[in-house]
Amino acid sequence: METRRATSFDGTDIAYHVTPPPFPGAKTVVLVNGLGWPYLAWRAQIEYLSDQYRFITWDYRGMYGSKRPSPDVPGAYAVANHVRDLEAILAAEGVRHGALMAWSMGVQVALEAFRRLPGLAANLVLLNGTCRRPLETIGPLPGLGRLFPPLVELAAHAHTAAPRITRRVVGKPDAVLWMKRMGLLGKALDPGVLADLAPPSGQLDMEPLFRNLRALSTHDVEAVLEQIDVPTLLITGDRDTFAPRALAQSMARRIAMAEILVVRGGTHSTAVEFPELVSLRIERFFADHGF
Repeated sequence: METRRATSFDGTDIAYHVTPPPFPGAKTVVLVNGLGWPYLAWRAQIEYLSDQYRFITWDYRGMYGSKRPSPDVPGAYAVANHVRDLEAILAAEGVRHGALMAWSMGVQVALEAFRRLPGLAANLVLLNGTCRRPLETIGPLPGLGRLFPPLVELAAHAHTAAPRITRRVVGKPDAVLWMKRMGLLGKALDPGVLADLAPPSGQLDMEPLFRNLRALSTHDVEAVLEQIDVPTLLITGDRDTFAPRALAQSMARRIAMAEILVVRGGTHSTAVEFPELVSLRIERFFADHGF
């Protein structure tokens, strides 16, 4: 993918990535990332579908190649501002219509984009995400999600006090083990793929990550579900503890033209754990709906 840059509404410099169109008039798929993962998490889907579609994705403000917003901007990391970043990118690329394919935090951003940018989405592909406050939907035990917002605040304060320690913890191999225990990663994930995706120590700026997570924790877009009037595919794993299967099923029941795929053994990273299955299902979904 070629990396380009756009200036957002508040002057924030945003890095985005594009593939060349495979043929004139090829339709565009906008990839909306999970928080903390690089855009390469979509590698399998890009490789499989890039002979049919043009792909665009971007680094969230403050993450990877994108600069931090000015501290003077109110709610600088709000989900609505990520949508405005996307709007600037699409304007720079001359894109007015396409598919929105989102993972984890990206589901919140995509649903907010559907609300704020009418006519943009030809369809939606929503993987391992929620429409409600994400930290409150964590399972499997009822009420467990209420414990996570204060834990996020505790981690953010700890990072402020000792940022080097936070980076060391994130970069250690044990962190992968804990991610598997928490349901973020599964045993099916190829270790070589994980090594390619894991952010090198020091490359991921932890302060914007925590600020994004705080903003995300208060975002609720549940009211949009009944307004969705485009074909929608939800993909989830039956071992996803961060966006449980029951949540995806309840979202599917409230979206008029929804389909759902539940991947047995899939965790919160279903698309990278089962890339062939997920890519094939997305390809069929696009074909079935004339995209």
